[in-house]
Amino acid sequence: MSFSYETFTTRNIGFVSEAEQRRLQEATVFVCGTGGMGGAAIQALARAGIGRLVLADVDRFEMSNLNRQVFCFADTIGRQKAEATRDLCLKINPDLAMTVYGPDWTDEVETLVENADVVINGTDDLGASLLLYRTARRHGKTVIDAYAAPLPSIYVTRAEDPMPEERLGYPTIGTAWNALTPDQRAESFLREAEHVMVHSSSRHHVDLALAGEVVAGTRSRMSFAPMVISTGMLMAYEAINAVLDRPHGADCRGWFFNPHAGRVERPRNALFAALLRPLVRRFIQRLAAKP
Repeated sequence: MSFSYETFTTRNIGFVSEAEQRRLQEATVFVCGTGGMGGAAIQALARAGIGRLVLADVDRFEMSNLNRQVFCFADTIGRQKAEATRDLCLKINPDLAMTVYGPDWTDEVETLVENADVVINGTDDLGASLLLYRTARRHGKTVIDAYAAPLPSIYVTRAEDPMPEERLGYPTIGTAWNALTPDQRAESFLREAEHVMVHSSSRHHVDLALAGEVVAGTRSRMSFAPMVISTGMLMAYEAINAVLDRPHGADCRGWFFNPHAGRVERPRNALFAALLRPLVRRFIQRLAAKP
């Protein structure tokens, strides 16, 4: 059968209008990080009929990615993530325009961000994230992101909003994205973990002893398919909102979705959060210090 974009997207109509579907077809989304959350967002956007995807990733698929990364299969292990993702997306929509980058994406970041309608941050590297946010601000672009949390989360940072390094108090302001020290990385991760613990019930939904090892840097971050894929879906919704000029469901502080209790957890009152933060920091430090 010959491919028909109209037939492919016909069941979208009703959720979006025909005019909005044409806007999706004309849109460009830049996704940096095509593994867990980024990969799930990419799949949703490809099936929604986005016309152009620009993908960047420095890694290759490996065995441990099979538990959550939607483009990781037995026959893509060992392949460059962005390239394998491109090939599988073209099986969904052969007309999809796709460009992929490996480690060289940082050399082209100004053009990649400038030409995108919206940016999705799917990388878990602090330096890469800082580069994305700083570049997006210069070009007036919105970044869709999520917290490193046991619960699905989403936040949307417009060019005029405080970036995560400003909002969460990272010790990275004034430091080049590719000149970060191990101490800066560790402190930034701790600040994000504090925010997650203060503003969500995440601590009730993860093994705290193992979480302490993650904070201490002795264990890789835990990831679970339902959480990761749900987060990618939230990212895709917000990217579509950006393309269609619809109101965003999240702001730069974001929110957490608790599927265990069937509720959304929004940021706490600023005064209460300020009082709680030192207690949470001490709690996290004790977890990290445990043998």
